[in-house]
Amino acid sequence: MKAGFDPETSRQARASYASRILRLAGIDDPRIEEAFASVPREAFLPPPPWTVISMGVGGRTSEIAEIYENVLVAIAPARGINNGEPALHAAWIAAVGPQPGETVIHVGAGTGYYTAILARLVEPGGRVEAYEYEADLASLAAANLERYANVTVHSASAFGRVLPNADIVYVNAGVVAPDVEWLRALNPCGRLIFPWQPHKGWGPAMLVTRQARGFAARSLMTVGFISCSGTSERASVRNLPTEAELAAVRSVWIRRDRAPDTSAVAVYDDVWFSSEETA
Repeated sequence: MKAGFDPETSRQARASYASRILRLAGIDDPRIEEAFASVPREAFLPPPPWTVISMGVGGRTSEIAEIYENVLVAIAPARGINNGEPALHAAWIAAVGPQPGETVIHVGAGTGYYTAILARLVEPGGRVEAYEYEADLASLAAANLERYANVTVHSASAFGRVLPNADIVYVNAGVVAPDVEWLRALNPCGRLIFPWQPHKGWGPAMLVTRQARGFAARSLMTVGFISCSGTSERASVRNLPTEAELAAVRSVWIRRDRAPDTSAVAVYDDVWFSSEETA
Protein backbone atom coordinates (compact mmCIF):
# COMPACT_ATOMS: atom_id res chain seq x y z
CA MET A 1 0.00 0.00 0.00
CA LYS A 2 1.41 3.39 -1.00
CA ALA A 3 1.51 6.06 1.66
CA GLY A 4 -1.47 8.38 2.04
CA PHE A 5 -4.34 5.90 1.71
CA ASP A 6 -6.28 4.26 4.49
CA PRO A 7 -6.01 0.48 3.98
CA GLU A 8 -9.57 -0.13 5.14
CA THR A 9 -10.98 2.45 2.71
CA SER A 10 -9.08 0.77 -0.10
CA ARG A 11 -10.22 -2.71 0.97
CA GLN A 12 -13.87 -1.68 1.01
CA ALA A 13 -13.60 0.01 -2.38
CA ARG A 14 -11.96 -3.09 -3.87
CA ALA A 15 -14.63 -5.46 -2.59
CA SER A 16 -17.50 -3.67 -4.33
CA TYR A 17 -15.33 -2.91 -7.38
CA ALA A 18 -14.48 -6.56 -7.92
CA SER A 19 -18.11 -7.67 -7.99
CA ARG A 20 -19.08 -4.80 -10.35
CA ILE A 21 -16.22 -5.56 -12.72
CA LEU A 22 -17.16 -9.21 -12.99
CA ARG A 23 -20.80 -8.34 -13.64
CA LEU A 24 -19.74 -5.96 -16.42
CA ALA A 25 -17.56 -8.69 -17.91
CA GLY A 26 -20.35 -11.27 -17.64
CA ILE A 27 -18.13 -13.45 -15.47
CA ASP A 28 -19.14 -15.55 -12.46
CA ASP A 29 -15.89 -16.81 -10.97
CA PRO A 30 -15.21 -16.40 -7.23
CA ARG A 31 -11.45 -16.91 -7.70
CA ILE A 32 -11.17 -14.05 -10.20
CA GLU A 33 -13.40 -11.83 -8.06
CA GLU A 34 -11.20 -12.51 -5.02
CA ALA A 35 -8.06 -11.70 -7.02
CA PHE A 36 -9.46 -8.32 -8.13
CA ALA A 37 -10.62 -7.63 -4.57
CA SER A 38 -7.24 -8.47 -3.06
CA VAL A 39 -4.84 -6.43 -5.23
CA PRO A 40 -4.72 -2.67 -4.46
CA ARG A 41 -4.81 -0.87 -7.81
CA GLU A 42 -3.34 2.34 -6.38
CA ALA A 43 -0.14 0.46 -5.49
CA PHE A 44 0.55 0.10 -9.24
CA LEU A 45 -0.26 3.68 -10.28
CA PRO A 46 1.70 6.92 -10.24
CA PRO A 47 0.99 9.26 -7.31
CA PRO A 48 -2.33 11.15 -7.45
CA PRO A 49 -3.91 13.13 -8.89
CA TRP A 50 -4.66 10.41 -11.45
CA THR A 51 -5.95 10.84 -14.97
CA VAL A 52 -8.92 8.50 -15.39
CA ILE A 53 -10.49 7.85 -18.78
CA SER A 54 -14.01 6.54 -19.34
CA MET A 55 -15.75 6.32 -22.73
CA GLY A 56 -12.88 8.32 -24.23
CA VAL A 57 -13.28 11.20 -21.76
CA GLY A 58 -10.50 11.96 -19.28
CA GLY A 59 -10.52 13.72 -15.95
CA ARG A 60 -8.25 14.30 -12.96
CA THR A 61 -8.96 12.92 -9.51
CA SER A 62 -7.34 12.17 -6.17
CA GLU A 63 -10.34 10.18 -4.92
CA ILE A 64 -9.45 6.54 -4.47
CA ALA A 65 -13.04 5.45 -5.13
CA GLU A 66 -12.77 6.80 -8.69
CA ILE A 67 -9.98 4.40 -9.68
CA TYR A 68 -12.16 1.52 -8.48
CA GLU A 69 -14.50 1.81 -11.46
CA ASN A 70 -14.23 0.35 -14.94
CA VAL A 71 -11.88 3.10 -16.08
CA LEU A 72 -8.48 3.43 -17.70
CA VAL A 73 -5.87 5.15 -15.55
CA ALA A 74 -2.95 6.86 -17.28
CA ILE A 75 0.55 5.61 -16.46
CA ALA A 76 2.63 7.30 -19.17
CA PRO A 77 0.24 9.65 -21.02
CA ALA A 78 2.83 10.93 -23.51
CA ARG A 79 3.33 7.35 -24.72
CA GLY A 80 -0.36 6.45 -24.62
CA ILE A 81 0.21 3.88 -21.87
CA ASN A 82 -2.52 3.24 -19.33
CA ASN A 83 -3.43 0.74 -16.64
CA GLY A 84 -6.03 -1.04 -18.77
CA GLU A 85 -9.78 -1.53 -18.52
CA PRO A 86 -10.59 -3.90 -15.63
CA ALA A 87 -13.70 -5.51 -17.17
CA LEU A 88 -11.80 -6.33 -20.36
CA HIS A 89 -9.03 -7.95 -18.35
CA ALA A 90 -11.51 -9.86 -16.22
CA ALA A 91 -13.02 -11.29 -19.42
CA TRP A 92 -9.59 -12.18 -20.80
CA ILE A 93 -8.45 -13.76 -17.56
CA ALA A 94 -11.63 -15.84 -17.45
CA ALA A 95 -11.01 -16.90 -21.08
CA VAL A 96 -7.52 -18.25 -20.36
CA GLY A 97 -8.53 -19.65 -16.94
CA PRO A 98 -5.32 -19.50 -14.85
CA GLN A 99 -5.10 -22.42 -12.43
CA PRO A 100 -2.95 -23.09 -9.35
CA GLY A 101 0.46 -24.42 -10.32
CA GLU A 102 0.45 -23.02 -13.85
CA THR A 103 3.09 -20.82 -15.47
CA VAL A 104 2.06 -17.54 -17.12
CA ILE A 105 4.11 -15.36 -19.45
CA HIS A 106 2.78 -11.80 -19.25
CA VAL A 107 3.80 -9.74 -22.28
CA GLY A 108 3.51 -5.99 -21.74
CA ALA A 109 3.27 -6.04 -17.97
CA GLY A 110 3.32 -2.25 -17.57
CA THR A 111 3.67 -1.44 -13.88
CA GLY A 112 2.40 -4.86 -12.84
CA TYR A 113 -1.26 -4.56 -11.79
CA TYR A 114 -2.65 -7.38 -13.91
CA THR A 115 0.57 -9.32 -13.36
CA ALA A 116 -0.26 -9.31 -9.64
CA ILE A 117 -3.81 -10.56 -10.32
CA LEU A 118 -2.46 -13.37 -12.52
CA ALA A 119 0.08 -14.22 -9.81
CA ARG A 120 -2.70 -14.61 -7.24
CA LEU A 121 -4.63 -16.92 -9.55
CA VAL A 122 -1.75 -19.37 -10.12
CA GLU A 123 -1.03 -19.75 -6.39
CA PRO A 124 0.00 -22.09 -4.92
CA GLY A 125 2.84 -23.44 -6.99
CA GLY A 126 2.48 -21.29 -10.11
CA ARG A 127 4.69 -18.57 -11.57
CA VAL A 128 4.43 -15.46 -13.70
CA GLU A 129 7.25 -14.39 -16.00
CA ALA A 130 6.50 -10.72 -16.72
CA TYR A 131 8.09 -8.94 -19.69
CA GLU A 132 8.07 -5.16 -20.10
CA TYR A 133 9.96 -3.44 -22.91
CA GLU A 134 9.85 0.10 -21.46
CA ALA A 135 12.73 0.17 -18.98
CA ASP A 136 11.17 2.72 -16.62
CA LEU A 137 7.92 0.75 -16.41
CA ALA A 138 9.81 -2.51 -15.89
CA SER A 139 11.68 -0.92 -12.99
CA LEU A 140 8.41 0.23 -11.43
CA ALA A 141 6.86 -3.21 -11.98
CA ALA A 142 9.79 -4.91 -10.25
CA ALA A 143 9.38 -2.62 -7.24
CA ASN A 144 5.60 -2.94 -7.18
CA LEU A 145 5.76 -6.74 -7.41
CA GLU A 146 8.56 -7.24 -4.91
CA ARG A 147 6.22 -8.90 -2.41
CA TYR A 148 5.01 -11.41 -5.02
CA ALA A 149 7.56 -14.18 -4.67
CA ASN A 150 6.16 -16.07 -7.65
CA VAL A 151 6.76 -13.22 -10.14
CA THR A 152 9.93 -12.46 -12.11
CA VAL A 153 10.04 -9.18 -14.02
CA HIS A 154 12.15 -9.05 -17.19
CA SER A 155 13.10 -5.62 -18.51
CA ALA A 156 13.02 -6.81 -22.11
CA SER A 157 10.80 -7.41 -25.10
CA ALA A 158 9.08 -10.81 -25.23
CA PHE A 159 9.07 -10.64 -29.03
CA GLY A 160 11.69 -12.53 -31.04
CA ARG A 161 13.18 -14.53 -28.17
CA VAL A 162 12.91 -18.11 -26.96
CA LEU A 163 10.63 -18.15 -23.93
CA PRO A 164 10.19 -20.62 -21.09
CA ASN A 165 7.43 -23.20 -21.46
CA ALA A 166 4.13 -21.87 -20.20
CA ASP A 167 0.49 -22.77 -19.75
CA ILE A 168 -0.63 -19.23 -20.58
CA VAL A 169 0.83 -16.42 -22.67
CA TYR A 170 -1.07 -13.22 -21.86
CA VAL A 171 -0.27 -10.37 -24.24
CA ASN A 172 -1.17 -6.76 -23.47
CA ALA A 173 0.16 -5.07 -26.62
CA GLY A 174 -1.22 -5.08 -30.15
CA VAL A 175 0.62 -7.05 -32.82
CA VAL A 176 0.28 -7.44 -36.57
CA ALA A 177 0.95 -11.14 -36.01
CA PRO A 178 1.76 -13.25 -32.95
CA ASP A 179 5.39 -14.11 -32.37
CA VAL A 180 6.03 -17.71 -33.33
CA GLU A 181 7.86 -18.16 -30.02
CA TRP A 182 4.63 -17.48 -28.14
CA LEU A 183 3.10 -20.51 -29.87
CA ARG A 184 6.18 -22.66 -29.32
CA ALA A 185 6.23 -21.79 -25.62
CA LEU A 186 2.76 -23.22 -25.02
CA ASN A 187 2.50 -26.49 -23.13
CA PRO A 188 -0.12 -29.02 -24.31
CA CYS A 189 -3.55 -27.40 -23.80
CA GLY A 190 -1.75 -24.09 -23.23
CA ARG A 191 -3.59 -20.84 -23.98
CA LEU A 192 -2.45 -17.67 -25.72
CA ILE A 193 -4.50 -14.47 -25.72
CA PHE A 194 -3.38 -11.42 -27.68
CA PRO A 195 -4.73 -8.38 -29.58
CA TRP A 196 -4.36 -9.20 -33.28
CA GLN A 197 -4.19 -5.83 -35.06
CA PRO A 198 -3.47 -6.29 -38.77
CA HIS A 199 -5.33 -3.01 -39.29
CA LYS A 200 -3.75 -0.06 -37.53
CA GLY A 201 -5.02 0.38 -33.98
CA TRP A 202 -7.77 -2.25 -33.86
CA GLY A 203 -8.57 -5.92 -34.36
CA PRO A 204 -9.85 -8.99 -32.53
CA ALA A 205 -8.67 -10.34 -29.23
CA MET A 206 -7.67 -13.87 -30.20
CA LEU A 207 -7.75 -16.89 -27.92
CA VAL A 208 -5.42 -19.64 -29.13
CA THR A 209 -5.28 -23.12 -27.57
CA ARG A 210 -2.57 -25.67 -28.26
CA GLN A 211 -4.12 -28.95 -29.36
CA ALA A 212 -2.63 -32.27 -30.40
CA ARG A 213 -2.72 -31.29 -34.09
CA GLY A 214 -2.24 -27.57 -34.13
CA PHE A 215 -3.48 -24.37 -32.54
CA ALA A 216 -7.21 -23.70 -32.37
CA ALA A 217 -8.12 -20.02 -32.53
CA ARG A 218 -11.20 -17.88 -32.09
CA SER A 219 -12.03 -14.20 -31.86
CA LEU A 220 -13.40 -12.94 -28.54
CA MET A 221 -14.03 -9.21 -29.09
CA THR A 222 -12.76 -6.20 -31.01
CA VAL A 223 -10.11 -4.23 -29.13
CA GLY A 224 -7.55 -1.50 -29.59
CA PHE A 225 -4.16 -1.69 -27.87
CA ILE A 226 -0.92 0.25 -28.07
CA SER A 227 1.44 -1.59 -30.42
CA CYS A 228 3.97 -4.08 -29.11
CA SER A 229 7.47 -2.57 -29.16
CA GLY A 230 10.17 -4.41 -31.05
CA THR A 231 7.91 -6.24 -33.51
CA SER A 232 8.76 -6.59 -37.17
CA GLU A 233 6.04 -8.74 -38.78
CA ARG A 234 4.19 -7.31 -41.76
CA ALA A 235 1.26 -8.73 -43.70
CA SER A 236 1.43 -9.04 -47.46
CA VAL A 237 -1.07 -6.63 -49.01
CA ARG A 238 -2.91 -9.38 -50.85
CA ASN A 239 -3.52 -11.22 -47.58
CA LEU A 240 -4.60 -8.26 -45.43
CA PRO A 241 -7.77 -9.71 -43.88
CA THR A 242 -11.18 -8.08 -43.91
CA GLU A 243 -13.23 -7.75 -40.72
CA ALA A 244 -15.35 -10.75 -41.76
CA GLU A 245 -12.23 -12.83 -42.39
CA LEU A 246 -10.84 -11.91 -38.98
CA ALA A 247 -14.00 -13.29 -37.37
CA ALA A 248 -13.79 -16.46 -39.49
CA VAL A 249 -10.38 -17.58 -38.20
CA ARG A 250 -10.46 -21.02 -36.56
CA SER A 251 -6.78 -21.96 -36.35
CA VAL A 252 -3.26 -20.58 -36.52
CA TRP A 253 -0.24 -22.51 -37.79
CA ILE A 254 3.54 -22.34 -37.68
CA ARG A 255 4.73 -22.23 -41.29
CA ARG A 256 7.56 -24.66 -40.62
CA ASP A 257 4.95 -27.18 -39.46
CA ARG A 258 2.38 -26.62 -42.21
CA ALA A 259 2.50 -24.51 -45.35
CA PRO A 260 -0.31 -22.04 -46.06
CA ASP A 261 -3.13 -23.42 -48.20
CA THR A 262 -6.40 -22.17 -49.71
CA SER A 263 -7.92 -21.75 -46.23
CA ALA A 264 -5.37 -19.03 -45.38
CA VAL A 265 -6.87 -15.77 -44.11
CA ALA A 266 -3.55 -14.01 -43.41
CA VAL A 267 0.02 -15.14 -44.04
CA TYR A 268 3.11 -13.84 -42.23
CA ASP A 269 6.80 -14.73 -42.16
CA ASP A 270 6.50 -17.44 -39.48
CA VAL A 271 2.78 -18.02 -38.87
CA TRP A 272 -0.50 -18.02 -40.77
CA PHE A 273 -4.18 -17.94 -39.92
CA SER A 274 -6.73 -20.37 -41.34
CA SER A 275 -10.52 -20.48 -41.58
CA GLU A 276 -10.40 -24.27 -41.02
CA GLU A 277 -10.59 -26.11 -37.69
CA THR A 278 -7.49 -27.92 -36.47
CA ALA A 279 -9.27 -31.29 -36.80
